[in-house]
Amino acid sequence: MAKNTICIWYDKDAEEAANFYAATFPDSAVGAVTRAPSDFPSGKAGDVIVVEFTVAGIPCIGLNGGPTFKHSEAFSFQIMTEDQEETDRYWNAIVGNGGQESECGWCKDKWGISWQITPRVLTEALAAGGAEAKRAFDAMMTMQKIDVAKIEAARRGEAA
Repeated sequence: MAKNTICIWYDKDAEEAANFYAATFPDSAVGAVTRAPSDFPSGKAGDVIVVEFTVAGIPCIGLNGGPTFKHSEAFSFQIMTEDQEETDRYWNAIVGNGGQESECGWCKDKWGISWQITPRVLTEALAAGGAEAKRAFDAMMTMQKIDVAKIEAARRGEAA
């Protein structure tokens, strides 16, 4: 296990979530699965309590802690994409598997974890500053899933 690991609280589906992430994102995998040695407040002996997994190279632990704590947008995974095809693939995988769309490239998976599916062209436009950044930002503010062609057009000062 890595020295620093992100621990994500799930109600009871950490292993299902880890398997989904491993099947969806490159450089992702499921590692050790630990089962409860005895009964506990939200489960029984033999239930999965901890799942070690990696999401796009980031080590994580999924903890099946019960329904006490809920996820919020205060934590999200940001996945940088290279083009519209990759953006669509990740967005559609998350939203199409019981997730929900949000604004400006954000969506949630069915477990309530927030994701930012962010095309590189958007971060480059914002980093450019000035009028280019403003046009790209204004275009982004009208979107749910990011439309790469519209961001590129905004960078150039053109209508898409």
